[in-house]
Amino acid sequence: MALIPEDVSVATLTGGSRVVSLESGSTKSFTAEKDMIEILLHECLRAKEFAYCPYSKFRVGAALMTKEGNVFVGCNVENACFNLGVCAERTAIQKAVSEGHMNFRAIAIASDLEDQFISPCGACRQVMREFGTEWDVFLSRPDGSYLKMTVDELLPVSFGPEDLSKKKVFSIHNGY
Repeated sequence: MALIPEDVSVATLTGGSRVVSLESGSTKSFTAEKDMIEILLHECLRAKEFAYCPYSKFRVGAALMTKEGNVFVGCNVENACFNLGVCAERTAIQKAVSEGHMNFRAIAIASDLEDQFISPCGACRQVMREFGTEWDVFLSRPDGSYLKMTVDELLPVSFGPEDLSKKKVFSIHNGY
């Protein structure tokens, strides 16, 4: 079985995003969630091939789909100064945001772990949370199997942008 159905057209746009069309040229409606999942799994496996990970040897790829059907991919990029590396999930999200997209439908994540599903790190979970809690996260294995969760399930009792505007007990004045 092909990872991308034959009746699905994928157009590459400038900047690296792709618009996925599954229904008579529409990029907003999918014929089935299965098609979306297959596309995201295919794209995250493809993105994993570009991982720059000379230190950990741990390749990760991510594919993020916006509500409009744009797909942004990312891979992990390590650095000799370890804390400067960037995860695949954050790379994909930052690419999408830098092109004006902030409403996400789903993200799929791939690695080379044979016997377990890849799971996003805490920093990636918090970055995902910035853009809502009710979008899907597909944790995958190289054999194509996956576990579907939501951002809320990955990061329960989370802190988000709306928490900044909640009533506080006191306010701090820093000379302003």
